[in-house]
Amino acid sequence: MKKYPSFLLKMMLAGMALGTAWAVRGQFGHEHGAAWAGGIGVLSVLLLSQRQDWYKRLPAIVALGAIGWGVGGMMSYGQVVGYGRSLDYLNVSYGLFGLFLIGGLYGFIGGGLTGLSLSSSTEKKISWAQLITQMVAGGYLLWGILIYQLEWLMTPPRSELWAACLGAALALGWYAYRHQYYSSLKVAFFSGLGAGFGFAFGNFLQVLGSSSGIDFNWWNVMEYSLGFFGGLGMAYGIFSEKWPESLVPDMMANRFGWFFLVLLLPFTNIIEAFGYEKLIGRGENLGIENLQAFVRLEYMLSWGSLAVLSIFLIWYYRNKVTSNMHWSQQDGLLLFGLYLGWYIFLSNVMGAIWLNGGGLKEYLYWVNLLVIVLGIRFISAKTALSPKYSSSQSLFFRISSSAILIIFVLSLILIYTHKEMPGAQTRFVLWE
Repeated sequence: MKKYPSFLLKMMLAGMALGTAWAVRGQFGHEHGAAWAGGIGVLSVLLLSQRQDWYKRLPAIVALGAIGWGVGGMMSYGQVVGYGRSLDYLNVSYGLFGLFLIGGLYGFIGGGLTGLSLSSSTEKKISWAQLITQMVAGGYLLWGILIYQLEWLMTPPRSELWAACLGAALALGWYAYRHQYYSSLKVAFFSGLGAGFGFAFGNFLQVLGSSSGIDFNWWNVMEYSLGFFGGLGMAYGIFSEKWPESLVPDMMANRFGWFFLVLLLPFTNIIEAFGYEKLIGRGENLGIENLQAFVRLEYMLSWGSLAVLSIFLIWYYRNKVTSNMHWSQQDGLLLFGLYLGWYIFLSNVMGAIWLNGGGLKEYLYWVNLLVIVLGIRFISAKTALSPKYSSSQSLFFRISSSAILIIFVLSLILIYTHKEMPGAQTRFVLWE
């Protein structure tokens, strides 16, 4: 009984980590923003696991998880969010279930690739080239069938790449099932269920908050909800399973993963978020008179952070990445703090908080970071968790059925909470 609260605390901390990072991701968007957030969530789970064999493969595992969570960033969901702001039950429920599917695809692919990276052992290795090829083929094939042949459009006139992600997710699931990676499949399903419900529930909170008149960034609440529940699902799937002893670290895989995490991914986020035209537009929105000075300062802070932190991380962790050395919990916790802190810092720079104080969310990010770090330190002082391993099929179906029922109820509640709202979209016209 004493271990049960620790299990829940681990899940909560993982949910907070991915939720905080996903809320920051709202500033960056697309695949690159989602990948950084996903990497932070996976890193938190590894630290909470306290497994040294996973620590030794940390760069490769986190990079694969980040790529998995980032794949869904290609999907467009702005219109779908707008359906949730409609006034009739059909459009609202359509919007919330559309977000349930989109969030589910984020989580299924992100959790699935994370689970597979944990399943790879000396006795049974993952054929990554085969898997990625099948996912690409599955994505392209299903996208062509659903969108171009059947014309099943979810969010016209926006991109319909949700169909490609659905094809990739099905290919991933079939690969895991065919090769009997059942633990990985469990992580994928629970991550998808959590992220899907989190996205739908977050839209519910966003509409309620926006209609309340309270001045807050309710879009960020929706993003946090997706990450929080997605992190809960991923953590449950991983912590409730018995995993094989991980394979001996592949130094080349660790080096590539490290390059991706500390150089390529931050570089891509910075170059996309701090382009000259975007900075000029941001400065104009802030009412800044000397735009060139503002652009230079933004350049100095963003690119300076890349130079300082990348060099420090490469130098400090050089022996652990390039050789089979022991990773201490302190090493991992420092990496987590710096990696999430870096993401939050860039969000602060984008918000130019030194000029207008920034929104409350910019400071809540740091509070969340502090709570997560202290929570992981507290858990680390406890003995390693030994949960009761059991089949979770019935639990998954009970939770998923409850989630679907809750979304139906939330849709009904929403249509009575507001009048016409800005940003509302109509997919189905019931009468003229």
